Amino acid sequence: MRRSVPPLAAVAAAYAVLQLCYAVAHMDLGWDESVYLSQVDPRAPAAYFSAPRSRGISFLAAPVVALTPSTTALRVTLALLSAAALYGAFAVWRPLLGRGRTPLAAALFAGLWITVLSGPEVMPNLWIALAAVAATGFFLRARGGADGRSADGRTLAGLAATLAAAALLRAPDAVWLALPLLATCATVRAWRRPRVVAAVLGGLVAGGAQWAVEAYVRFGGIAQRLADSSDTEGGMGAHLGAGLTAARRSLNGPQLCRPCRIANPSVTHSLWWLLLPVLVAAACALALRRDPRAGRDARAAVLLPVACALSLAAPYLLLLDYSAPRFLLPAYALLALPVADLAARTPAAFRAGPRRWAVAAALCAVLAAHFSVQLKELRVNTADARDTAVRYRRAAEGLRRLGLSAPCTVTGPRAQPVAYAAGCASAQTMGNNRSTTEAALARTARRMPMAVLYDPADAYLPPYARTWRPHELPGTDWIAYVP
Repeated sequence: MRRSVPPLAAVAAAYAVLQLCYAVAHMDLGWDESVYLSQVDPRAPAAYFSAPRSRGISFLAAPVVALTPSTTALRVTLALLSAAALYGAFAVWRPLLGRGRTPLAAALFAGLWITVLSGPEVMPNLWIALAAVAATGFFLRARGGADGRSADGRTLAGLAATLAAAALLRAPDAVWLALPLLATCATVRAWRRPRVVAAVLGGLVAGGAQWAVEAYVRFGGIAQRLADSSDTEGGMGAHLGAGLTAARRSLNGPQLCRPCRIANPSVTHSLWWLLLPVLVAAACALALRRDPRAGRDARAAVLLPVACALSLAAPYLLLLDYSAPRFLLPAYALLALPVADLAARTPAAFRAGPRRWAVAAALCAVLAAHFSVQLKELRVNTADARDTAVRYRRAAEGLRRLGLSAPCTVTGPRAQPVAYAAGCASAQTMGNNRSTTEAALARTARRMPMAVLYDPADAYLPPYARTWRPHELPGTDWIAYVP
């Protein structure tokens, strides 16, 4: 007898296919990706690694980068790994939500354009989202049985491992994720168990150790690294209206909205985002109405993901004055769980018959319309990302035609991605990636090949390069000044 494909596996497979069809082909490396890859690429100098970054995504990509310089091979590998991680993260929830709601939640998250585009990218946000889903599920399962028995060692190990992964990928986000978990341990007797607390804290310590050591080695301590991170982010503080407005405006791109002065997206392409708080509130209200004795686990399976999602979204919505669609991926992944639960329960609220089938059909139609909008945005943003990255590659090819070869240095706007593509080191004298001085660069130009990227829109050329020869870089709007 032929066995059917499990629904969650089908969702993961469809997610992989979407990435391979839309987000992998002909997509060169972006700015942040070049920074993360340069840390582990044996063929290129390491770019400046600023205080807010963590090295987990570099470690994830390191084995592929060590074997091949092929961007396509890297993209395909990450696409397959992210699909497998999607399956693994949401599979943790099958005992909690059931075999029907779990694949629906995975599909709601995987169907977002930013989720598909992030799968093959060397960026940490998607992986933090999947780690957060798994960690929250393991935490709920760590309560043990209703008879008071403690959770098995594998569940506690999964909780610690997924929190460690989140901390390695981005240490501050892991702390925001852990806060609701620790608050639950402190306030809810069922989770007030030393082994659960130890798993949460142990995972944070294990994953955050590298970040903390680097904080002392490179930045002068944890407090100073956090202060430097705040400066790099433009001064983290009470940006209540600005952060939320920027998140709304950047919902459908660009991938980084800083400063975020674009218009709001159309209502038809942002309706799901505007309705998301309403759907989550309805899911929470429905969960709270359940009998606390009969539905304690069911209530927690709705309320805790919402608490963790709000905690993870808070710094991006309340403390920053700019945004990027990828910032809220962890919140979207966690909120997909209660929304899926609500969607599955809505038809069941009607008596069996035509009305129930009509409600189910209406929900399917709404979901299909939502996915069609996301597919359109995926195409647009993939093209934008490709066009931007192609300019970096063309600039690097132009520099090579001018005679730049390793060892060499590139400075100026967009120096980091262009330098990585050209096999050169990058250096900046201003901005978030400031790592040297103009005097030091002038000395560097006397001992190795060097180029200054000049963007006429910036209208600044360093004094030491004003006597150098300008060369237009074909396929870009930039000019390269070389001695």
